Amino acid sequence: MTTLRASSEANALRHPKFVLYWLAIGCTSFAVQIMSVSVGWEIYDITRDPLYLGYVGLAQFLPPLLLVLVTGLVADRFNRRFIMAGCLALEALCALGLLLFTLSKPTDVTPVFGILVVLGIGRAFMNPASDALAPNLVPKEAIAHAISLTTMIWQTANIAGPVAGGLLYGIAGEVSYGVALALVGIAMLLILAIGRVPQPSDAKQETTLGSLFAGFAFIRREKIVLGAISLDLFAVLLGGAVALLPVYARDILDVGPWGLGLLRAAPGVGAVSMALWLARYGIRDKAGIILFAFVAAFGFFTMVFGLSTSVPLSIAALVLMGACDMVSVYIRETLLQLWTPDEVRGRVNAVNRVFIGASNELGEFRAGVVARLIGAVAAVAMGGAGTMVVAVLWSRWFPELRTARRLDGRG
Repeated sequence: MTTLRASSEANALRHPKFVLYWLAIGCTSFAVQIMSVSVGWEIYDITRDPLYLGYVGLAQFLPPLLLVLVTGLVADRFNRRFIMAGCLALEALCALGLLLFTLSKPTDVTPVFGILVVLGIGRAFMNPASDALAPNLVPKEAIAHAISLTTMIWQTANIAGPVAGGLLYGIAGEVSYGVALALVGIAMLLILAIGRVPQPSDAKQETTLGSLFAGFAFIRREKIVLGAISLDLFAVLLGGAVALLPVYARDILDVGPWGLGLLRAAPGVGAVSMALWLARYGIRDKAGIILFAFVAAFGFFTMVFGLSTSVPLSIAALVLMGACDMVSVYIRETLLQLWTPDEVRGRVNAVNRVFIGASNELGEFRAGVVARLIGAVAAVAMGGAGTMVVAVLWSRWFPELRTARRLDGRG
């Protein structure tokens, strides 16, 4: 009887507040993917310059970087649910701005970057609050399952969102942005429906330099966490190819906006498949070795995609890239949430989000700049090779991570 009860408690879907949160994450993730594929296609269609695709990533990365000391502290001092709802309202305004932009039949893309900066500010505050809220909605034994489910629905949005975005943008740009606006509104209502959530807070404590840098201090002390986060940072920073998918869709594979949606969705197919496996079986031993092996494989399949001129091979390589990246995400996020005390969880997650942003959005900027200098194919292929080198170096520089067996760090 005790075993059955424990098993039920460990199932995150048994907790109604988490289910509302989970669905909200799905809606907003879906909206972001629709907007992302639409913005990418629209900007490249107007400019035909891959450097502008790099600027898209930079515009979204700078706000979390510049605000990292503030966003995490806000998530630890104030109601995380209200922070999320407010940020979703700001995200809805950005979707409305993009809708009005495309209705104006533009020839200048400058206003889009202003909207993306505002969107980046909203997500800079929302992401640490969102990451820190999830563990407050389930008991400790359900946290790993909650991470798997949250990652899975996010990756499901990565599959369906780009395909839907490509199809909707093919109908009309205003249709894609209108659907994104509606989804963000639904997400906001779901977050508000969660109700009161107990949240340990140090709101009455004085804000000091130490409290501002508490997230950095924690990550620096925990060498395994530092190794996992920095590995993901440099691996995806070098190996990320998503920003250049509009170039591949238009100029290399010649598949149009609908094909761009398929290319954007392919990594999500691999990631969701891997997430389903991880949700059922998890990683019970040799977590460090598994992490390094899959990061190296991510680099290899990035090289394959970069050099491919075959649509089926390109899609297959992207699927395998997504599956490999999912393993890294699962290990990193599980380590982070299980090892971090709740009173600093917002600040730690704010730092983690900057690392993620650096690997994704800043990686998009790197890809755009390098592609302009040496071409998209060389930029992607060389980035994949760099990721494989990073996996080898980190396995030597972080032996604590390489020899880690269990994700809780206790064996």
